[in-house]
Amino acid sequence: MEEKIIWGIIGCGDVAEVKSGPAFQKCNHSELLAVMRRNGALAKDFANRHKVPLWYDNAEGLLANPEINAVYVATPPASHLYYAIRALKAGKHVYLEKPMVLSVQESKQLELAVSKSERKLVVAHYRRLLPMYIKIKELLEENAIGKIQYVDLKFLQSFSMNPEGNWRLNPEVSGGGHFHDMAPHQIDLMYYFFGDFDIVKGVSNNTSNQNSVNDTVNGIIRFKNDIQFQGLWAFASPKFLEKDNCTIYGEKGTILFSFYKDELLLKTQRNKEVFNFINPVHIQQPMIQETVNYFLGFKLNPCSVEEGTIVIKAIEQLTNEKN
Repeated sequence: MEEKIIWGIIGCGDVAEVKSGPAFQKCNHSELLAVMRRNGALAKDFANRHKVPLWYDNAEGLLANPEINAVYVATPPASHLYYAIRALKAGKHVYLEKPMVLSVQESKQLELAVSKSERKLVVAHYRRLLPMYIKIKELLEENAIGKIQYVDLKFLQSFSMNPEGNWRLNPEVSGGGHFHDMAPHQIDLMYYFFGDFDIVKGVSNNTSNQNSVNDTVNGIIRFKNDIQFQGLWAFASPKFLEKDNCTIYGEKGTILFSFYKDELLLKTQRNKEVFNFINPVHIQQPMIQETVNYFLGFKLNPCSVEEGTIVIKAIEQLTNEKN
C-alpha cells in the first residue's frame, strides 16, 4: 500500500498559486514534487517560488516520473478529459479541477476510463468541505428549519465582456462562459445538500451580445424528494444590480447565505442567528486532505466522477444544450 501521495501538477496557473498549490505541501501524507506548464519559464518560476523540486514544460515528462503517484489537473476545462485519462493510464491517481469536463459525452468517457483503471479520481468540488457549507448541511440534517420546501438562488455579476485573454469566454475552452466556470460549484452544493435531481430545465441567452457565449441562465430543478429549486445566473448585469443570494426555505424558517461571503443567517419564527466563518488560506486544503486520505484508502471518495457527471448533465439541461 502507498504510504504517501507524491503529487505532480499539470497546469500551474492562477488557481494553483494560493487556492490549491501550497495545500499539496501542507496536507498530511502529501508532497508536491513537480509542476508542469507549457511555458517552461512560468513553470520554473512557480517551482522556484513555491519550493517545488521539479518542473516540466510538457506533461509527458511529468507523467513518466515514477515517483509521482497522483496528478492534479488544473488546466482550462477543454483539456481536462485528455490529461485525466492520460494520467490514469500512466498509473496516477487524479484530482481534477471543475468543471470536470465539457459535456456529458466526455463525462461518460471519463467514467469508463476510471472504471477500467486501478487508480482513483476525485473532482475538485472543494466547497463541500468549507466551514459554512458544513454548517448548512448540519442545519439541514438537524431539521433546524423543518421540512425543506424550495430553494431560491440569484447570482448576478458584472464581469468584463472582453474575451481577449479570458479563456472563460471562449466556449471551445471553457464550455460556455462564466456560468460554466462558476455554476458547477453551486449546482454541486445543491446536489450535496438535497440529493438526486429528478427534473432539470432551463433556458439561456446572450443579453450583452458582446461575445459568443450566453451570459444569462434561468433554471429550475425538482429533486427526487420533491424539493424545488429556482436559479438565475446573470453575468452582464449593471454593477448596482449585483447580487449573490441563496435562500433555503423550510416549514419553520430560512437559511440565507452568499457564495462569496462567509456569513450565514438562520431565521425561524422565534429566533434569528448569524454565523460567521473563516476559510482556510489555501481554500482547497480540506478537500485535498480528504482526497489524499481517499487515495491512501483511509476515507471514501469526497466527490466521485459519477457525481461530477450529475453536475455536467445539469449544466447542459439548465442551458438547454444537447445531452
